Amino acid sequence: MNTRDARLGVIILCGGRSVRMGRDKALIDWGGVRAVDRVAALARAAGAEMVLTAGRDYGLDWVPDPQEGAGPVGGVLAGAAALRARGCDRALVLAVDAPTLTVDDLAPLLATERGGTFEVSPVPMVLPLDALPEEAQAGWPLRRLVERAGLAVLKCPEEAKARLLGANTPQERDRLRP
Repeated sequence: MNTRDARLGVIILCGGRSVRMGRDKALIDWGGVRAVDRVAALARAAGAEMVLTAGRDYGLDWVPDPQEGAGPVGGVLAGAAALRARGCDRALVLAVDAPTLTVDDLAPLLATERGGTFEVSPVPMVLPLDALPEEAQAGWPLRRLVERAGLAVLKCPEEAKARLLGANTPQERDRLRP
């Protein structure tokens, strides 16, 4: 598949209230903008034709998790089905807790022919929708999905690691703030 011809859709994984953050990470303010809106803007800047959230409705197109509490793979599967139905060939999967990512951070993933992820975390990932394993289940760990889909695991620049890992705790949030 030529990546220039593939239609890119984006799935933003949103899990609702976070015990470690004490609130919903999608609603955390980052410079006057909700995290979910920052990630959606990043997706559009990266060339996404379709942006949706998986798990919760935040005023964007969205899909519910098929199995509540099963983990992020259910959201990926539901989002992939919605993107495929809308004519997308590839999904850029982003976490709502990484609102400081840049298009430059994502460029190596967007350039991969067979899809990929970074060595530090399964998300963000680029997933060719035809690489989704038929046997994938909502309760799978993300790493199993990456392995079964045959995604490339890319090195990540040291300066991007904190942005890629995102803000899952208040301390990580403070570290990412400008």
